[in-house]
Amino acid sequence: MIAELADTARLAARTLVAASASDRVEALHRIAEEIENSEVEILAANAEDMKRADADGMSESLKDRLLLTAARVHGIADGARQVAALPDPLNKVVRESTLPNGLKLKQLTVPFGVVGMVYEARPNVTVDAAVILLMSGNAALLRGSASAASSNQVLVTVMRRALVKTNISPDVLQLVPSTDRSTVQALLHARGKVDLVIPRGSAALIRTVVDDSTVPTIETGAGVCHVYVDSDADLSKALPIIINAKTHRPSVCNAAETLLIHHDVAQAFMPTALKALNDAGVKLNVDDATAVIAAANNIAVNRASEDNWSTEYNALEMNVGVVPNLVAAVDHIAKYGTKHTEAIVTESDEHAQQFVSLIDAAAIMINASTRFTDGEQMGFGAEIGISNQKLHARGPMGLEAMTTTTWIVSGNGQIRA
Repeated sequence: MIAELADTARLAARTLVAASASDRVEALHRIAEEIENSEVEILAANAEDMKRADADGMSESLKDRLLLTAARVHGIADGARQVAALPDPLNKVVRESTLPNGLKLKQLTVPFGVVGMVYEARPNVTVDAAVILLMSGNAALLRGSASAASSNQVLVTVMRRALVKTNISPDVLQLVPSTDRSTVQALLHARGKVDLVIPRGSAALIRTVVDDSTVPTIETGAGVCHVYVDSDADLSKALPIIINAKTHRPSVCNAAETLLIHHDVAQAFMPTALKALNDAGVKLNVDDATAVIAAANNIAVNRASEDNWSTEYNALEMNVGVVPNLVAAVDHIAKYGTKHTEAIVTESDEHAQQFVSLIDAAAIMINASTRFTDGEQMGFGAEIGISNQKLHARGPMGLEAMTTTTWIVSGNGQIRA
């Protein structure tokens, strides 16, 4: 089945190769319009998924990812328009030169070809991935989770319906059935048929894809993100950053999971921070030093276990600890973090630069919430995922990350001696 879907998608991708940038832009606008016109149909399908989620006892954080509202549907359509407004990523000249023998070299950006997506409980990813891959000239095999089967089916149907009105074949978008678990393994082993696989979801899903795939992968990662409040922090800035990083949307990968506070400001700042988090409904897992401060201020906390520090909660739960200095904060992050997003709150340029130089992460925030590690927030329109690895892409991945390059060598009869 996967081989057939991939072959169909690759053949259809010829219409993408032949399409101009304006053709691809038109296709994305058609998709956005069709999504908005199909709002009732989309929400009805999503309601079926939500009903099954309730019956299956799905967690609140996962249900938040699964849920579509009228505002979210329009947001998905707007994301497609934002991608359409970006510069064309294809056929850009990366470098060119002329060799002493007269050969002219030119390196151009080109699509990967057929890209598989494996993702969980987030129907918006169906559209985000599709429009990014279309605009970058790639065909898409979309394998969502069974929990979002109805939503994903209607969204792909709607997008294919939109493409019928363009010069691009609807077959560039293929939905891989999610009711059969074997389709994931088949996709991961379709080397030669599929050029790239990108997982997006839980740490367990990502690890399975990266470990089992024979197709090249880009590892989008779990987000055990930290906020470090430095000794030179402006504490009036620190509190809203912490609250936003944890509570704005706790179910996503750029939400903060651990708060680290420098010893010099812990007594002054910790009670305020703990109370604010507690009032926001955040369950607090703390180290010994924090527990003492919490007890003195009658704030309910739990002692953190070793496992807590490396847990991505995707919920209103957070670890809090005291560190003696910036280097200790960096050491903690290196041990427990996932190289996703790390934040420092400080008024010291020296400390900020030291933090940046020592932290190994896809994104580093200085006096800003971790929630800004996001393709739309960073101006990429939608994103296909956030990569924690260093090859081929890192951080939020938009259009340019979905291209590779080819060399064009033009001669006039030269042969190699």
